[in-house]
Amino acid sequence: MYGCEFDDQTGEKNAFRQFGYDGEDFLHLDLKESRYISPVQQGIPSAQKWNNNKANLENDKQYLSTECIEWLQKYLQYGKSSLQKTVSPQVSLLQKSSSSPVTCHATGFYPSGVTFSWMKNGQDHDEDVDLGELLPNEDGTFQKTSTLNVKPEELKKNKFSCVVEHQGKTKTANEIMTNTGESVPIGIIVGALAAVVLLVVIGVAGYMVYQKKKGFKPVSGSDDGSNSSAHTVPQA
Repeated sequence: MYGCEFDDQTGEKNAFRQFGYDGEDFLHLDLKESRYISPVQQGIPSAQKWNNNKANLENDKQYLSTECIEWLQKYLQYGKSSLQKTVSPQVSLLQKSSSSPVTCHATGFYPSGVTFSWMKNGQDHDEDVDLGELLPNEDGTFQKTSTLNVKPEELKKNKFSCVVEHQGKTKTANEIMTNTGESVPIGIIVGALAAVVLLVVIGVAGYMVYQKKKGFKPVSGSDDGSNSSAHTVPQA
C-alpha cells in the first residue's frame, strides 16, 4: 500500500509505502531516513536487502515525494467542483427540557473536518463534554454533535456558547432552543378548545338575535314552504 498527501494551505508533503504479511505490518519506507524498516524479526533480512539497493530507494523516494504529488494535484483539479467544494455548517444549541443536557448540533457541512469548543462566560470550558460521531447526510454533507452535561442551576447562572470551526471559519451558537412540548400544550390546547366552543355558542346566539330583529319567524308547513296549517288527508 502506498500513497501521498499534500496540504494546499501549508504546502506540506507526506507519503508512505507499506507492506504487510498475513494481516500484520511487515515493512515500511521511512522517507526522511531513506530506508525500509521492519517491525518484525522476519522482515529484517528483506529490509537490509532493499536498503542496500540505493538506486531503488532513490526511485521510490522520487516518485512518492514528486510524481505522486503532481498526479494528486491534477486529480484534485479535475474534480475541483466536487472534491474541493466547501459548505459551512449550520450550528444550533438544542435541549429537550430545562433539566436535559445541552447539545451543540452542526449539520450540512462539507468537507467532514470540524472542531467543537465550549465557552463559559467567555472562557474556554472543556469539562463535562461528550463528542458525538460524524454522521453523513443524504445530500453528501455531514453532521456532528457535542453535548454539554451541566446542572440546570449552572445553566441559569452562567452563559454557555458553542464554537464550531470548519475550514478556517468559525460559527458560534449561544441561544438554547428548548423543546417545551411536554409542559405547555395540554393547558394551551384545552384553553384553545374552550375558546373555540365559546365563540361558536356566541356566534349562534348572535345570529338568532339578529334574525329576530329582522322579523324572522320559524316556518312550519309542507315541504313547498307554504304557511298553511292544513294538510291533505289521503283517501282510502
